Amino acid sequence: MTIGKDSAHLQCAFINGRWVPPSGGGRHHDVINPATEEVSGSVVFGDEADAVFAIQAAYDAFPAYSQTPLAERIALLERIADIYERRMDDMARAITLEMGAPLYALSMPAQAPAGMMHFRATAAVAKAHAFEVQLPSTRVVKEPVGVCAMITPWNWPMNQVACKVAPALVAGCTIVLKPSQNAPYSSVLFAEILEEAGVPPGVFNMVQGEGGRLGQVLASHPLVDMVSLTGSTSAGAQVTKAAADTVKRVSLELGGKSANILLDGADFPTAVTHGVLSMMSNSGQTCTAPSRMLVPAHRLAEVQAIAVEACKRIVVGDPMDPSTTMGPIANRRQFLKVREMIQVGLDEGATLVSGGLSTVEGTDRGFYVAPTVFTVPHNMFRIAQEEIFGPVLVVIPYRDEEEAVAIANDSIYGLSGYVYGPDVDEAQRVARRMRTGMVHLNGAGVDPIAPFGGYKQSGNGREWGAAGIDEFLETKSIMGATGN
Repeated sequence: MTIGKDSAHLQCAFINGRWVPPSGGGRHHDVINPATEEVSGSVVFGDEADAVFAIQAAYDAFPAYSQTPLAERIALLERIADIYERRMDDMARAITLEMGAPLYALSMPAQAPAGMMHFRATAAVAKAHAFEVQLPSTRVVKEPVGVCAMITPWNWPMNQVACKVAPALVAGCTIVLKPSQNAPYSSVLFAEILEEAGVPPGVFNMVQGEGGRLGQVLASHPLVDMVSLTGSTSAGAQVTKAAADTVKRVSLELGGKSANILLDGADFPTAVTHGVLSMMSNSGQTCTAPSRMLVPAHRLAEVQAIAVEACKRIVVGDPMDPSTTMGPIANRRQFLKVREMIQVGLDEGATLVSGGLSTVEGTDRGFYVAPTVFTVPHNMFRIAQEEIFGPVLVVIPYRDEEEAVAIANDSIYGLSGYVYGPDVDEAQRVARRMRTGMVHLNGAGVDPIAPFGGYKQSGNGREWGAAGIDEFLETKSIMGATGN
């Protein structure tokens, strides 16, 4: 596939196993390269009729696909993973072009491989998953939920597509995907991979378009049994309302304002540096980013000094340059939002430690924001409460452990958390008091087979691993059934 202006598949939807032009002729939408602010290509948006066409195709394909043997579905995931791996370089370049992740520092080692990771991990987990359990006189069986609509974001495009599609396919569901309008290239590649892997017609369908327009149809349509969305908390609320009349299942992975508690006995040079670099990765556009660093008040000056040095290690620039470690913000709308929130921090009287609104050296165009660190005296500042979704870290002092936990939990969000302590046992003791769906101890990374999701306004449901498969299954009790 040639991404950009010459790709025929960017002008089509993938419905019922075929690439088809939008039924009403569609509308061309320019894709902006965030590193240059220039048009890199265009995609043709579908409309409500195309979404309904895709839903019907998925509905018609469900009876046959839902009855395929589990072994066949696992084999399908493994074929997808193999083809995905062969096209990894194309995928990495597509992601860099559409949303600006540095090619060598992020797209190749993390953004693109995330999609393959979920297919391989889901296939492995499915082989041992308890799809049926025998009670003394009842057989409990897990069956596919049905037609699943999926709405995905631009910040980790393949991670979020694959962590939904892989478990849905292995569960026996059929799918309508509406990818982000700001990240269409990677999803077109993804559809090509599934087509080559031999996904049966109608089992996977994809329609490009505006989230507000198509999302309403996907969430409200009576033939859709489940809608899974990753996005903002406001988008999650809208989808939930649209789905309410048909009482369908809704799975949401939404915003976050994750606290990173540094206990007094931690190795501060390591912990602070790790926290800063983790926050700035992907230009801060990660829902689980450790955006609030909570530190002992008597060590605040030390933390500020380490944070400044950590920011100096970050190379902001052209995402195609091998030396770049942080690229641009993914799109103009988010770029303006991040700058607005930095100004809010300045207006609130937060102390600017690093970065800010000044132009990033060496960039005369593109949506670039310098790695920015503020300190604030308490958690009630807007920049400490609202998700900024950019490279902006807020450092907050605490008096003792009780206050640290209270500050961490003082948020409408509860997606992830971080604790750095003198040892894992001490960090785990604090982690158990945090009201979040996940906690990373002493720099631990993600685990692709562990449940991923949050508390409170960070969403409902879980993705990844066995929990991700269960999200796409219904439970049936067959009374009187015994034996194997």
